[in-house]
Amino acid sequence: MSCHKPVYITTPIYYVNDVAHIGHAYTTIIADTIARYSRMIGHDTYFLTGTDEHGQKIEEAAKVRNETTQAYADKISAAFRNLWDDFEISYDGFIRTTDEAHKKGVQYAFSKMFDKGDIYKDVYKGHYCISCETFFPKTQLVDDEFCPECGKATTIVEEESYFFKLSAYQDKLLAWYNENPECILPKSKRNEVIRFVESGLDDLSITRTSFDWGVKLPEKFNDPKHVMYVWLDALMNYLTALGYGNDESKMKYWPARVHLIGKDILRFHAIYWPAFLMSLDMPLPKHVAAHGWWTRDGEKMSKSKGNVINPKEVADAYGLDNFRYFMLREVPFGGDGDFSQKALIDRINNDLGNDLGNLLNRLIGMSEKYFEGRIDSANVSKYFSAELNEVMESLDKLEPFLFEMQIHRYLEELWRPLSVANRAIDKYQPWVLMKEGKEDEAMALVALIANILARVSIMLYPVMPSITKKIATSLDFNIDNDSWQRFIKGNELLNTFVISKIPPLFPRIEEPLLAAAEPAPAPQKPKETKIEEKKEEGIALISIDQFFLTSLKIGTIIEANEVPKSDRLLILQVDLGEEKPRQIVAGIKEFYSPEQLINTQVCVVANLKPAKLMGNHSEGMLLAAKDENGLHLLRPEAPKKAGTPVK
Repeated sequence: MSCHKPVYITTPIYYVNDVAHIGHAYTTIIADTIARYSRMIGHDTYFLTGTDEHGQKIEEAAKVRNETTQAYADKISAAFRNLWDDFEISYDGFIRTTDEAHKKGVQYAFSKMFDKGDIYKDVYKGHYCISCETFFPKTQLVDDEFCPECGKATTIVEEESYFFKLSAYQDKLLAWYNENPECILPKSKRNEVIRFVESGLDDLSITRTSFDWGVKLPEKFNDPKHVMYVWLDALMNYLTALGYGNDESKMKYWPARVHLIGKDILRFHAIYWPAFLMSLDMPLPKHVAAHGWWTRDGEKMSKSKGNVINPKEVADAYGLDNFRYFMLREVPFGGDGDFSQKALIDRINNDLGNDLGNLLNRLIGMSEKYFEGRIDSANVSKYFSAELNEVMESLDKLEPFLFEMQIHRYLEELWRPLSVANRAIDKYQPWVLMKEGKEDEAMALVALIANILARVSIMLYPVMPSITKKIATSLDFNIDNDSWQRFIKGNELLNTFVISKIPPLFPRIEEPLLAAAEPAPAPQKPKETKIEEKKEEGIALISIDQFFLTSLKIGTIIEANEVPKSDRLLILQVDLGEEKPRQIVAGIKEFYSPEQLINTQVCVVANLKPAKLMGNHSEGMLLAAKDENGLHLLRPEAPKKAGTPVK
């Protein structure tokens, strides 16, 4: 019996400035898994994805390609949709921010917030990052110029703007975080957001006049030069997709059960979005869940390194369901994950091949050898109630893991029944039971294995929909709400059936199936040039005396912490053999975690004039080398006393 509870699940709408990558696939696969599970257990589920198509960055990307902005957006949006269709993503709605209904809904929301007194007009002057579509106060900039999020140079923009009174919602946001401990997942991310909001919120500029590609203000404002800030436009998709401001027949699905996002857009979803909703007097989402990033073979992916992963190539080579399982099992939600073919092959051969596929093969072999494929569950409880109880204990733990975004734990716990099944075969040995004339017990053992596989395949279905349907076909049942009610909730056993033989589900993989990442072209050796030519190129020659004006020393890092609100900066306490440690702010977070740095040694420029980075005092600079293989700190070959001069 279905409970018909409305459940609304969303991915972010993906920005159409480039094609889909493994991070987009990861978010979408998680959302698809939760949507499939919700439908299976009887919830009235609506799963939304789509594309974000407005803003200066899109306008410029189209110009570079000599295309109209709409034609460019159409092409990239179609590529995303086609990929999700190839991946059999079970979305119910695919929204585009260029849809007319979306634009009307955004204009309706803008008018409501304005009428409430939450929007006013003023002039904005500040540092604007085109890449992030965001203004940053000077205190947050790196070296007074560079974006604290992406590291690119900002531009000073002065323009007339409409502002949203974000500052008026600071206390209400903090109350929401405190009253709803699971509103942001994982919970460590909630603490980051709280610290940011507690540091003070400025009102948010929500229109632009410097470009034209966006949603215009409602006609009643008679202000045609303004287009709406891309993040106001984009975030509203979660409501407009349900008909907000138009035909509101789908608004029964609001509020969202979960907004799935990458950690780089957490601030927009955990601060701006709930503030907008409060202004509109709308209920807030139950969860905003932010996952981590993916690297490849331990390195950050980039086009210059030639190591960007095409998710379709991986799925085509290794199997879509295998790819889905790997992505969800390999890394705890919220942490960063590393993709390697070796890790993927290990998961396929071991978890899937040895534990799951081999168990089905053993079942088919035993049932055919001893009972001509017939399996009867009549005596399972009589002989193996302990094993059945152990299996059901594991299955009862699963659902909270899924909805709390601990999907790796969900899969880890789901594998325990497979261990019970394999252990039972080895312990009770059906071949021995048959020799001893205990056919009823042997049949019960075979049926136990079949019932465990049936239950596991039902609960694994949201992660691996195609493979589990094959298992269910072999065991003569369908995976649907009825089966979930009978075998998971009701603890029923399979009816008597004849097993169907199917080919092995997970053929062993011995070698990587995809070519290794293409290394970036080696830098060309520079031509030999005369000193005079170097001067013309701007390379200043210095004397030995000038060089020795720089004080270089060996330092030991004794403490390292992340800079709140920055994806690039770390605050280090460095012992240089002085009375107290030096505080040095370094833009190396992309390449080193704080834990990796503690008690390691570095080379420090010790006589730099102190500077402020994002409001933090910095008294020195670390020496590092950076090329296409990443950034590496320069370190002494052997440990040196802190403060040792570098000569």
